[in-house]
Amino acid sequence: MLRAAGASVVATARRADVLEETARELGGGVEVLAGDITDARHRQALTEHLRDTGGLDILVNNAGMCDDGFVEDQSLEDLTAVVDVNLVSILDLCRLAAPLLLSSPAATVVNVASMYGIVASRGPMLAYNATKGAVVNLTRNLAAQWGTRGVRVNALAPGYFPSEMTGQLGDEAFRSWISERTLLGRVPAIEEIDGPFLFLASDASSYMTGQALVIDGGWTAI
Repeated sequence: MLRAAGASVVATARRADVLEETARELGGGVEVLAGDITDARHRQALTEHLRDTGGLDILVNNAGMCDDGFVEDQSLEDLTAVVDVNLVSILDLCRLAAPLLLSSPAATVVNVASMYGIVASRGPMLAYNATKGAVVNLTRNLAAQWGTRGVRVNALAPGYFPSEMTGQLGDEAFRSWISERTLLGRVPAIEEIDGPFLFLASDASSYMTGQALVIDGGWTAI
C-alpha cells in the first residue's frame, strides 16, 4: 500500500524468505531487513539503519501474535511471548524512532491494534486482548506527548481479516460466524484495509491523532 502510494519502504520480519517474496511481488522499491522484532539489538540496528539512510516519516507497528487457551492453562512464557511482540516491541520502537520522527517535517505513527483492543473477545486469549487494549491507550498517550511536536499517532483496529493468524478465513464455519456477527453480514477482502490504513498514514488524516480507527464490519457497534 505505502509503496504503491509512492513511499520508500523498509520492511522487517523474522522470515527473510517471506519478506523477499513480498518485495518481489511489489516489483521492487521495498528494502527488507530480516530480524526478530522482540530482539532489542534488532530494533536498535533497524532504527540506526533508518537514521543512516535518510530518516523516517511513517512508522507502522504491525507485528502481532495471539495466545490461545484459558489463562489457567497457560504458562508465564505463553503470556510474555505475546506481550513482547504485541506491546514491548512497539514501546521500544517508538522510543528508538523518536529522534527520527521528531525531526521529520510531517511524521505519523500507525499502530496496528485490534477490535479486541476496543471490546473483549469471548474466546480465551487474554494476552492478546490485554496487549491490544494497551496499544490503543499507548497510542493516545504518545499522541498527547508528540501532538505539538509535529508527530501524529493513531491506531488501526481491524476485525477479522484474511491473514496467517486467521487462517486466511478459509474455514467455512469461521466465515459464517463472522458474517452472522457483523452488521455488514460478510467477511472482508484484504484490500478493504488499504483505504483506512492509507488514510492514517497520509495527510488525509492531518487533523487526526490519538484515535483508534475501527474497521470491523460493524462488529463493535452493537
